[in-house]
Amino acid sequence: MPRIHAIRTGMVQVRCPQMESRGTGLARIANMLFDENWSEWLPIYAWVVEHAEGIILVDTGETSRVHQNGYFPPWHPFYRRAVRFSVHPEEEIGPQLKALGIANRDVRQVVLTHLHTDHAGGLIHLTGSKTWVSRQELQRASGFAGKAQGYLPHRWPKWWQPEFIRFDDRPVGPFRQSMSLTKSGDVLIIPTPGHTPNHVSVLVTGSPSFFLAGDTSYTERLLLEGKVDGVSPDINIARRTLNQIMALAEERPLVYLPSHDPESLFRLQQQSVIKREAAVPSVTQRPVTQRPRVSSSHEELTQRLKPSSTGEVTARLKSCPDTKRQGCDLQGNSGTAYVLKPILVRSTSV
Repeated sequence: MPRIHAIRTGMVQVRCPQMESRGTGLARIANMLFDENWSEWLPIYAWVVEHAEGIILVDTGETSRVHQNGYFPPWHPFYRRAVRFSVHPEEEIGPQLKALGIANRDVRQVVLTHLHTDHAGGLIHLTGSKTWVSRQELQRASGFAGKAQGYLPHRWPKWWQPEFIRFDDRPVGPFRQSMSLTKSGDVLIIPTPGHTPNHVSVLVTGSPSFFLAGDTSYTERLLLEGKVDGVSPDINIARRTLNQIMALAEERPLVYLPSHDPESLFRLQQQSVIKREAAVPSVTQRPVTQRPRVSSSHEELTQRLKPSSTGEVTARLKSCPDTKRQGCDLQGNSGTAYVLKPILVRSTSV
């Protein structure tokens, strides 16, 4: 079975109504911009699938350039009010692949679940790889109209020439279409519209199967509760996708791995499958005596690197009433934040 590595390319904070939609119409958008409650710091995961036919990368994560003045459009309300990043240069996908012993040229295929910056920000590191993206997603993200919707098309590499996903009428459980990335047919792209109208996810089949979800939901708990995020332009379409994922989990053991769920790494390590009636384990419930199987490169890396004591900030803890998660609001700090705490380059695999 293919081996999957979780690559954390930094951290992000959003306002709570972005994780779980609140209100309708203009009020729904306003809540994402002005609600006083922030999420906790969430991971930005990309996924490496080591396959006998070649390495597949799902999303490219974020870039540390987000901390440069002028990187985001200064006129855009989302970047001014609704998101904070913490990304170090060594957390970008390029250095992390190198730490795993993977050269850029070794990555044969890249799948972008969608083109938001925290999924496409690392494209600069993937020269020479075949990149798959939805044609409609690229069209939506391009030009000034794309910028107005929060995409950053002017930050895509000039040399980037993506391949367009071509779905076949080959159903995978409740999903009517799919596209295989391998001759063996065990790594599939499936359409999962919602967060964006042409969002896709990647299914690595096996026992269990792994659902590399992108942003179909921010957490597994929100999936289990059928809660749509605040970004999805059509709530009904997003909810239908969530229902399809749950139906797939009824058919086969399925490990659900959204890009921003703090519990995704734990579920990958433990191969913890979706259980409709089971509560998502909290950090305090995690078994600490069981050592996850990790790649040798990660073992060597953690021995070499020491956490830095620089960049600590004071945080005022707040709660997200609707998401039952603890978050923080940085005192005296608005807009983009650089460092919350010492961060190591990390990757864990199954």
